[in-house]
Amino acid sequence: MNSLPDAKRILRSTVLAWRNELGEAERRIAAEGLLAALRRERPIGTPAVVSGFWPIREEIDIRPVMIDLFNEGCQLALPVVVGRGEPLLFRAWRPGDPLEAGVFGTLQPSARREVVEPEALLVPLLACDGEGWRLGYGGGFYDRTLALLRARRSVTAVGVGFDAQLVPEVPHGPGDQRLDWLLTDRRACAFV
Repeated sequence: MNSLPDAKRILRSTVLAWRNELGEAERRIAAEGLLAALRRERPIGTPAVVSGFWPIREEIDIRPVMIDLFNEGCQLALPVVVGRGEPLLFRAWRPGDPLEAGVFGTLQPSARREVVEPEALLVPLLACDGEGWRLGYGGGFYDRTLALLRARRSVTAVGVGFDAQLVPEVPHGPGDQRLDWLLTDRRACAFV
């Protein structure tokens, strides 16, 4: 039997290999489907302070979703990695604002931008299961951040990915945080 870290590593490797094989046309169609799914089932009330993310490593392109939320009156933010073992920080961002290089290949708003606390988070994922358990890249940043935010007030965590990233089971441990919603190119569904 695999240990929890080994089980996560194996699933991570499998999904990354699959995602890397997607073509440009598939990615474009998926981004359009993501926006359509958001418009059918609104997992985020508007207006709200919403943290998105700038897609990296062949992640699904959520920029059209962020623009749609902005146009609906949401204040947007993007995450900033402060340091290893730390929760994320969120800086205000508007479509068209310049971005700076962050760690792990991320792009983030300038340090001059206002720090905000999101009411809803669009959370990148490598895999998610029907219970709302999410597999990320392994740094634990979103788990720490969600635990901190949820200790203060109610927040909505919306996992975002390709529909094929919905898997039968995601290995999880006591430090992992469940998602409230899943948004893919084919569906938006709440976890109960």
